[in-house]
Amino acid sequence: MAPGVARGPTPYWRLRLGGAALLLLLIPVAAAQEPPGAACSQNTNKTCEECLKNVSCLWCNTNKACLDYPVTSVLPPASLCKLSSARWGVCWVNFEALIITMSVVGGTLLLGIAICCCCCCRRKRSRKPDRSEEKAMREREERRIRQEERRAEMKTRHDEIRKKYEENPYARFENN
Repeated sequence: MAPGVARGPTPYWRLRLGGAALLLLLIPVAAAQEPPGAACSQNTNKTCEECLKNVSCLWCNTNKACLDYPVTSVLPPASLCKLSSARWGVCWVNFEALIITMSVVGGTLLLGIAICCCCCCRRKRSRKPDRSEEKAMREREERRIRQEERRAEMKTRHDEIRKKYEENPYARFENN
């Protein structure tokens, strides 16, 4: 299997570990936030880190501009800044990479859930025994039938012996 390819649903502890790592990455960003009243345009031609101290700011890497985040839309429009150049929250993640990553992760999760559902449904549907189980069941049944035949044979033999000695209790002493 190729490295980086999802092999099924992610274990619960990995999700918690990933969530904790993301939280640790965003704590410094949240701790260094400026009050929302500060204007984003004041940080134009400064550094990305200075601009993104304010949560409501968006950094555009192409023109080194610090802009107010367009809260009316989820993603900033291309007229404001290209997605590959837009930064928000942290400077090392652009919106384009974020969208691709989230799409891949979401698709992988949905695919994993769908595969798990299909596997569970297939197991519930195919409860009929496979060939090896059928063979074992047949052998068990044959052994049981042979044992019953032996029991019946032993019973008839014992009955004959009982009958012989019930008719003549001294029959075993007569041959001597």
